[in-house]
Amino acid sequence: MIQEQPVITVREERDTGMGHETKRPATYEDLVALPEHQVGQIIDGELIAQPRPASRHARASSALLSGLFNPFDLGQGGPGGWWILHEPELHLGADVLVPDLAGWRRDRMPEVPDTSFFTLAPDWVCEVLSPSTAALDRSRKKRIYAREGVGHVWLVDPQARTLEVFRLSRGQWLEQGTWSDDERVRAEPFEAVELRLGVLWLPEAKAK
Repeated sequence: MIQEQPVITVREERDTGMGHETKRPATYEDLVALPEHQVGQIIDGELIAQPRPASRHARASSALLSGLFNPFDLGQGGPGGWWILHEPELHLGADVLVPDLAGWRRDRMPEVPDTSFFTLAPDWVCEVLSPSTAALDRSRKKRIYAREGVGHVWLVDPQARTLEVFRLSRGQWLEQGTWSDDERVRAEPFEAVELRLGVLWLPEAKAK
């Protein structure tokens, strides 16, 4: 089994001369200075770095992107009307977030800007959970997405083999449902196309 590396929280502390330590807010320069093999985010002024995801995480993200891209981004076998991107960098106020997947309705963002990051909040984001990042994805990142008016959040757990779907209503997240294993799903905001969850998961290792 591949062992997942823990999330690294990067802080800069100093002695105030009174026995206390203070933490300066992270800057974008701190994020840019991270090694290439790490994904960096700035959340509530804190620089959070994590290694590239392990195979279960990568499989779920890639398979979900494949299932949504043709019908909703390209309009092949589906209604189109979306831009769907893998790991876009979002600059939302002072926070810098990198969801696994994000989508914008084209009536809100007619063209994808030629830039390294986005300041317009997506209409949908998907976070693929890892043991070391699940708490962050479920709490602090969801709070920021609600603040910025992101309409839907999906949480995919490759170990539990589940999909949780949330819709924003009056600033609060309403759970629309949880599906698991090989269920077939029509989930907001992509209910026009049926997705089979089984393709997201790596096969379970056979006992020797």
